[in-house]
Amino acid sequence: MAYQNPSQEEIRDILRSSNVIAVVGLSEKPDRTSYMVAEAMQRRGYRIIPVNPVVAGTKILGELCYSSLKDIPEQVDIVNVFRRSEFCEPVAEEAVAIGAKTLWLQQGIINISAANIAAGGGLKVIMDVCIKVADSVLLPGGK
Repeated sequence: MAYQNPSQEEIRDILRSSNVIAVVGLSEKPDRTSYMVAEAMQRRGYRIIPVNPVVAGTKILGELCYSSLKDIPEQVDIVNVFRRSEFCEPVAEEAVAIGAKTLWLQQGIINISAANIAAGGGLKVIMDVCIKVADSVLLPGGK
């Protein structure tokens, strides 16, 4: 059976009930899509936690960057992924391990195996959707 994202209403509920978004693959470079999307979500009231082993220990968007999801010392609602599709399974495993609520693969990222890992661990899964666009469309006035 083909994978299907949650309905628009379910995605709206996910966004409305979420506060902390760990962004895996968040670049420290302001001209990168991951940075622009994370910055926009931060401006809309979400707490952004950068996850990027290359720049772990530094700050991105004023937040300490972690090497992996397992290093984050607080509860994460959404794990938003800016990694190529073939690198998503370990991220899904970590998302399950830390008790995240949702695995969100950005636009252009699809990995059925990662989706199955996350769903099997009780997470909601959204693939091939830009979180910034979804938030702007589904919660136009903000949370």
